Amino acid sequence: MRSLTLALRFARRELRGGLRGFGIFLACLTLGVAAIAAVGSVRAAIEAGLTREGAALLGGDAEMEFTYRFATAEERDWMARTALKTSEIVDFRSMAVVDGTAGAERALTQVKAVDDAYPLVGRVQLAPDMPLDQALAGRDGLPGAVMERVLSDRLGLAPGDRFRLGTQDFVLMAALTKEPDSAAAGFGLGPRTIVATRALAASGLLAPGTLFSTKYRLLLPAGHDLHQLAGEARQRFAETGMRWRDSRNGAPGVKQFVDRLGAFLVLVGLSGLAVGGIGVSSAVRSYLAGKTAVIATLRTLGADRATIFLTYFLQIGALSVLGIAMGVLLGGGLPLLLGPLIGADLPVPAIFALYPKPLGEAAIYGLLTALIFTLWPLARTEEVRAATLYRDALSGARLIPAPRYLLAIGAALALLIALAALFSGTWALTLWTAGGIAGALVLLALTAGAMRWIARRAAPLAHGRPALRWALDAIAARQEGAGSVVLSLGLGLSVLSAVGQIDGTLRNAISGNLPEIAPSYFFVDIQKDQMPGFLARVTGDPGVHRVETAPMLRGVITRINDRPAREVAGNHWVIRGDRGITYAATPGANTRITAGQWWPEDYAGPPQISFAAEEAAEMGLKLGDTMTVNVLGRDITATITSFREVDFSSAGMGFILTMDPAALAGAPHSFIATVYADPAAEAPILRDLAGEFPNITAIRVRDAIDRVAEVLSGIAGATRWGAGISLLTGFLVLIGAAAAGVGARTTEAAILKTLGATRARILLSFALRSALLGAAAGLVALAAGIAGAWAVSHKVLETAFTVIWPAALLVVTGGILATLIAGLVFAWLPLKARPARVLRSRE
Repeated sequence: MRSLTLALRFARRELRGGLRGFGIFLACLTLGVAAIAAVGSVRAAIEAGLTREGAALLGGDAEMEFTYRFATAEERDWMARTALKTSEIVDFRSMAVVDGTAGAERALTQVKAVDDAYPLVGRVQLAPDMPLDQALAGRDGLPGAVMERVLSDRLGLAPGDRFRLGTQDFVLMAALTKEPDSAAAGFGLGPRTIVATRALAASGLLAPGTLFSTKYRLLLPAGHDLHQLAGEARQRFAETGMRWRDSRNGAPGVKQFVDRLGAFLVLVGLSGLAVGGIGVSSAVRSYLAGKTAVIATLRTLGADRATIFLTYFLQIGALSVLGIAMGVLLGGGLPLLLGPLIGADLPVPAIFALYPKPLGEAAIYGLLTALIFTLWPLARTEEVRAATLYRDALSGARLIPAPRYLLAIGAALALLIALAALFSGTWALTLWTAGGIAGALVLLALTAGAMRWIARRAAPLAHGRPALRWALDAIAARQEGAGSVVLSLGLGLSVLSAVGQIDGTLRNAISGNLPEIAPSYFFVDIQKDQMPGFLARVTGDPGVHRVETAPMLRGVITRINDRPAREVAGNHWVIRGDRGITYAATPGANTRITAGQWWPEDYAGPPQISFAAEEAAEMGLKLGDTMTVNVLGRDITATITSFREVDFSSAGMGFILTMDPAALAGAPHSFIATVYADPAAEAPILRDLAGEFPNITAIRVRDAIDRVAEVLSGIAGATRWGAGISLLTGFLVLIGAAAAGVGARTTEAAILKTLGATRARILLSFALRSALLGAAAGLVALAAGIAGAWAVSHKVLETAFTVIWPAALLVVTGGILATLIAGLVFAWLPLKARPARVLRSRE
């Protein structure tokens, strides 16, 4: 107790001297905590907005969705008895066609056909401003339509102009500027067009087998119990393939995306905090080295080890709390201050306020990080004997602290990782991140030691090159801080390198490798009687290399072995929603059966399934298992009799589930086709097919790729910002290391000048040591980043990995430039100092 009282008194007196020497310490801690707090605050703001505006985002209190069919009489009757008001929406893709003097112009559009009750909640905003029902009424005997401006501009349409969907002409009445339920619509391949459902009766677009979905929005009585209602709906209709959503989570896709991206950014922020931790550790070590005389005096006057440790532990702890508080204020305040700007760029509502939970999480991360990175240098003060305190005390202490401190550091690290996994909800990604950071730190520490070892042995070989010799001697000296430079900058560059490689790999996988292997077009909604004419046109074209066709249905896997599918397969993506289904009498030419046998060509027995082998292994399926698939409201239970390879990487045709033809006999369906053609043949094929079969929808693969790439660019931008914070923190640590070495370099420059060295040669020596350290940090960061990106690509994203060399070389170059700039900036004072004054002060 007496030690604690004395330590508090000593710490308070030490702190009276101000915060000199702790600028980098506070900056690193503040920046790391602020980044995590800001990400968490924005995520909480979006979640609050989604919760408050759930009904508006969904377009009603609840929604029942059906795949490629309308609700049955029983389902409509239940909705009528349950809801005050119901609105029916039909969603599908089609081609918008405009006839011009130079020929027809066509563009893919996502069509929303609505009834008179739409929208139940919110308002559709149009330009020029008018009610939606007035716009859809049309004029001059034609039904009206509204479309997003990007689509009307592409087709050269203005209000009053005509265009065609299928065989039905429409008049464009206004531009669609805001769709209240757009967040609930999910990802679409084309801009939106809204028409009245009744106007499609003669369009030929909703024929049996056409690929569409229907959504029934419900406006419920006040005081309704959504939980009870959802349970009742699922119990009654889940086996029919119905999917239920309600205002408790009006945009589940958006919420899931925000959760995952937010968790990933927090983990990137933790990497930045680890970089800052190195700066914290270096600052503490440097500060304690400067307190040698104070510690010596205390030990001489009888202070025991515990008192000295507690003195500086309390002092560093108070400064850590200050840095964390500044970080929490900055991280919580910036989103609040910039809320209007951030909200304007978000596609969903956000309520910006001070949210205690993310701020508290950021503070906990900061406290544990400060504890982990300050205990090690603080523990070494105990090991310094009084007799050596006046002779560079800390360098005489043993490198590894006492076991009790190692145990405390290990416990704090384990707690940090556990809390990060708990807060982010992604245990696997958290463990991968922690392992990656630990591996990178170990590799960088070994590199720093290897640099000193190599420099010591290489220095004598630099005979005749004095600038290089001086640089190597400086790197070999522990006082130069080579370890801090390599660790801090290297870890920051590692994070940036990993993010850059992941970003480049995803972009390359989606667009870079596809032109040689991907089809030109997907054609959907081809009716059976249209297949002969379709095939005659495409197979007779010399510019077409290959055509693949298949019957196409959509179904929901509801049960496996007579148990709910989720009980067997968990949350596997195959059972989350509807999936494409086809049938075939014989396996395709490129089909490879990995287990079991295909059914006979004239098979007419109980339904059988050939399932994708990789997905079957992930779901725990085996030959002989039964699977119930709901197709157009009808349950089909079939036995899995074979597994086969399915390759989705070619962007061609691939079905998870193939059934025997007899199993789907009589089910209305259409066909899909992929056409591989020369670029010059694409436009004529599209023109001829659209003219002869206006109901067919063509999806250009390159356009689909561009849409996915657009989404990825937003994700990549966010992750690059997170990695940039890590790099900025690393640069701050680098500046701190360079600033801490000014005194040593001043003395070195003074001695070299006295011995006849020129300023230019001394400056060259400083530049060489900086460049060598930067190159070492950059090369190790490159290796660590590539290894981390490979692990994430294979284990998390499950995609092939390709090294993006331009980004890789940029990392190495950036490391060299960063250390070079910091080294040269802090070389100015040593070069400017007069040797006589410097050497006199060292006497």
